Amino acid sequence: MDGSVNRDRVRRSLLPLAAALCATALLAGCSGSGSGSGVSHSSPAQADVAAPKEAEAPRKADGNGLQADYERVIKDVLPSVVQIDAANSLGSGIVYDAQGHIVTNAHVVGGERTFKVSTATGGGAITAKLVAAYPEQDLAVIKLDSLPKGLKPARFGDSSKVEMGQIVLAMGSPLGLSSSVTQGIVSATGRTVTESPRGGGTGATIGNMVQTSAAINPGNSGGALVNLDSEVIGIPTLAATDPDMGGSAAAGIGFAIPVSMVKTVADQIIKSGKVTDSGRAALGVTGRTVVDANYQPAGVAIVEVKKGGAADRAGLRAGDVITRLGDTDISTITSLSEALAADKPGQTIQLTYTRGGSAKTAQVTLGEI
Repeated sequence: MDGSVNRDRVRRSLLPLAAALCATALLAGCSGSGSGSGVSHSSPAQADVAAPKEAEAPRKADGNGLQADYERVIKDVLPSVVQIDAANSLGSGIVYDAQGHIVTNAHVVGGERTFKVSTATGGGAITAKLVAAYPEQDLAVIKLDSLPKGLKPARFGDSSKVEMGQIVLAMGSPLGLSSSVTQGIVSATGRTVTESPRGGGTGATIGNMVQTSAAINPGNSGGALVNLDSEVIGIPTLAATDPDMGGSAAAGIGFAIPVSMVKTVADQIIKSGKVTDSGRAALGVTGRTVVDANYQPAGVAIVEVKKGGAADRAGLRAGDVITRLGDTDISTITSLSEALAADKPGQTIQLTYTRGGSAKTAQVTLGEI
């Protein structure tokens, strides 16, 4: 990390993802009507028909409407986005409610418990304390020690209404530049992404993430991804890196935690001080990646089985090697985490594994993290 951003843990790397993105172009064509179109013909003496209307002049391309939308959304939402300064990190957050709760990424707060928060409404920094962090989903909630005048909670949208092509704005404090805004579109939905701990992340595997072309730079983490209805639809969390470019950020590929998960986790932390119902599936095992004779990843060996957990109830034991979960081949501990992120607790799924060189299957009813 270069010297200009060495206080920010936000820059991250992704384990290689095989994500095929498709763009569809729609071409609008005009077809003329032929003489056999069902229109009756008249003789010249009867051909007293109205002249065709003059073609309307094409509308001028005008960005004023879109520009006005951008300006309105920024005015609406930016007062709800804050800068979070910990001892060794810098990131962003969103005002969650009128009581001074701020939601952000767990990797922004790190191991700290007290913070300085700067709001877009001005004034000096306000101290805040950690309520709780949930690294498994890379989310955390902190609370302001005092409420500044004009504190404005954000409006949160509906994850089910997020669609590819929607225009979005990312708001935060990239590189310490508070109250910054970038723009792009929703590039894809439903992505499952695993953070790399080496890049400062929590190592979480997060499902249903929103992929966006809006620039996400160090310091944007924990901020707001916003639609043109001034609703927060996600929390920008990480940018993809290109392994062929020495791990540098891949332009135009960023990921945000969906607002449905943000609200689920934040509401539980605010109510109980912790996450009591993660909604995330678990096997109840500790595992490690194993390789084959060619040193290629070949599955996940079970090191330990949690007593009473999903794997234990299905008869799995230490030494078994998981090779498939449902329709997904499992070659690494990361691929297993990503497969589980797409499933739900209580779901029954077929698991394929090897024991003593023989392939076996088991029906597993998934537990919860």
